[in-house]
Amino acid sequence: MAPSRSEFERELHTLEAELKRLEAEYNMFFAGRLPRLPWDQRARVDAMVKRMDRMHIQNTGDRFRFQTVQARWAAFTELWERQLKAQELGRRPSRPAGAARAPEPRVAESRPPEPRGAEAAPQSRAPESPGAAPAAPAPAAKDRVVAVTSLKDPGAQEDRVQALYEQMTQARREAGEKPVEYERFTELVRAQVKKLGAGGQEVAFRVELKDGKVKLAAEKAGKAGKS
Repeated sequence: MAPSRSEFERELHTLEAELKRLEAEYNMFFAGRLPRLPWDQRARVDAMVKRMDRMHIQNTGDRFRFQTVQARWAAFTELWERQLKAQELGRRPSRPAGAARAPEPRVAESRPPEPRGAEAAPQSRAPESPGAAPAAPAPAAKDRVVAVTSLKDPGAQEDRVQALYEQMTQARREAGEKPVEYERFTELVRAQVKKLGAGGQEVAFRVELKDGKVKLAAEKAGKAGKS
């Protein structure tokens, strides 16, 4: 039995809100502000999409609106999976294959026996280390994805553009870089959408920290290439 127009509109509105919430939670996870992946919210959205996909949608406008949300959901899941794989690769240490990890020194077990008689050194004497190497510098920030989102019409999706800009600005401040002017940022976003979003296709954007610098990357939603 097909759902009534008002009932379907309510469910579709709920789905759009839940997908927007999931997008925000993934961005928080990539930015390090969420300790774990939002599996519960993702499962909730996935179940809603599958259930509504089985419905018989009579109204053409409703069917087109749902297909748009469905396509956005598919693009997001593919994008998130790629970012997770890239983030996981960035966390792995770059040691040669088969190289064994050096064990940490155990001072209590490796201390030599104390000399006997007059040659014994006072216990309060600090060991000399003239050849000790200087302390290693603090490691640089790891490469990571700060935020991801998709855009098709920046003018009509100004809330997403604003959120992406704020996340990029925060990341640049943490990296010691000056914020980009909002007008310049929006011009860049529009230019990428015009270049990659031919035919009304959504463009996936991501803010990432790479080699200590914050970058904005764009690609066609559902494609593996990067601009």
